[in-house]
Amino acid sequence: MIDPQILRENSDAVRQSQLARGASVQLVDDAIAADQKRRTSIGEFETLRAEQNSFGKKVAQAPSEEKKTLVAEAQKLSARVKAAQLVSTEAEAEFTRIVGSLGNITLDGVPVGGEDDWELVREVGTPASFEFEPRDHADLGEILGAIDIPRGVKVSGSRFYFLKGVGARLELGLMNMALDRAIAGDYIPLITPTLVRPEIMAGTGFLGEHSDEVYYLPADDLYLTGTSEVALAGYHSDEILDLSKAPLRYAGWSTCYRREAGSAGKDNRGILRVHQFNKLEMFSYVLPENAQEEHERLLAFQESMLQACELSYRVIDVAGGDLGSSAARKYDIEAWVPTQGAYRELTSTSNCTTYQARRLDIRYRTESGKTAPVATLNGTLATTRWLVAILETHQQPDGSVVVPQALRPYLGGLEILEPTA
Repeated sequence: MIDPQILRENSDAVRQSQLARGASVQLVDDAIAADQKRRTSIGEFETLRAEQNSFGKKVAQAPSEEKKTLVAEAQKLSARVKAAQLVSTEAEAEFTRIVGSLGNITLDGVPVGGEDDWELVREVGTPASFEFEPRDHADLGEILGAIDIPRGVKVSGSRFYFLKGVGARLELGLMNMALDRAIAGDYIPLITPTLVRPEIMAGTGFLGEHSDEVYYLPADDLYLTGTSEVALAGYHSDEILDLSKAPLRYAGWSTCYRREAGSAGKDNRGILRVHQFNKLEMFSYVLPENAQEEHERLLAFQESMLQACELSYRVIDVAGGDLGSSAARKYDIEAWVPTQGAYRELTSTSNCTTYQARRLDIRYRTESGKTAPVATLNGTLATTRWLVAILETHQQPDGSVVVPQALRPYLGGLEILEPTA
C-alpha cells in the first residue's frame, strides 16, 4: 500500500497519481476519511484501556466493603473497552481495504493516460527487412521442427504448445545465457515455487483489477504465479534486511501461468500470448533512495540482452493507466516483429518503490535504529516470447534461421537452425 503519511500530508500527490492512472480520485478522499476514523477510534480505545488499567488498580487497593460496587463498575468499563476495541478493529480493516485499493504513487514524469499514451525513450537498431516474403514464427517453428502447436492444443487446449528439438534447445540456451549474465551482475539464482499463498499474491499487487488473469486452486487455497516476481517478493516477507553494504539481488527462473482472460481474439496464432511459458526474472531489494538508480541498472541489463540477441527494439515509458497497481514507473522494451510490421513487448522492468514491501512487511533498519520499508524492483531478462522475435528477425529465404553469435555457445556451437520439413 502507499505510505499513510503521504496520504495525510500530501494528498494532492496521491490525487495526481490516481488521475495519471485514470483511476478514482474519490478513493483518495475515502481513504483520508477512513484514516481519520481509524486514528480517532484507536485513540478512544487506548484512552478507555488506560482508564480501565487505572481503575483496576483502584479496585485492587479498595477496602473489601467497597469492592463489590467497584467490581460492577469495572465490568461496565470492560464492556466499553471491548466495544471500543471492536470499533477500532473494524475501522482499521476498512482503512486497509480502501487504502489497499489505491495504486502506487506514480513517479514524476510518468505519462498520463492509458495503454496507447506511452512516451518513447529510445529506438535501437534498424528493423529487419527482407528481399523475400518473410515467414512468421509459427511457420518457421513448424519448418524447423521447433514448435508444435497442434499437439499442444490436442493435449492442453488453446494457447498451449510444445517446444521441440532446436526450439527447446533455443529456449534453454536463451535462458542459460540470461542466467550467466545475471550471475555476473551479482544476482543470486533461485528456482522459485510456482504456487503461492493468497497473502503473497495479494502482497505483490496481483489480486487487483487483473485478478482474472491468475489461476487459482481453491482446493489448496493457492495461486499459480504468472511471474517469479511474486515468489521473489515473498521470499523476504516479514523480515528485516541488511542493505547497508549493497542491494539484495535475485534472478528467479520459473515456469509461469497466465489465464489471458482479457485477450480473447488477440494473438491467437503462435506463441506470443500463451498460458504457460518460462521466464528469468531479476528482482532487487534496495534502499528507497537508490530505487531509481537501480531501475536504470535493470533496464541496462535488459537492453544488453536484446543487443546480444541482435534484435531491433525500442524502450517506452509506460503511461500511468497501464502500469498495474504496484509499479510507480515501468519501462517496456519492445522488439521488432517483421511479419507484424510492429514492435511487440518482450520484457519490462518496474520500480515498485515501497508499495510491495509495505504490504509484505519487508523492512530495513535506519540509522536511528527504527525500521522502514525497503524498495523493490523487477525486470525480465529472458522469456519464451523472445523466440518470436529471434526466429523472425534472423530467418533466411529457405526457412533456416541464423543463430545470434552470443547464443551459439549455448547451443553447442550451432550456427544455423536448418529446416527439417
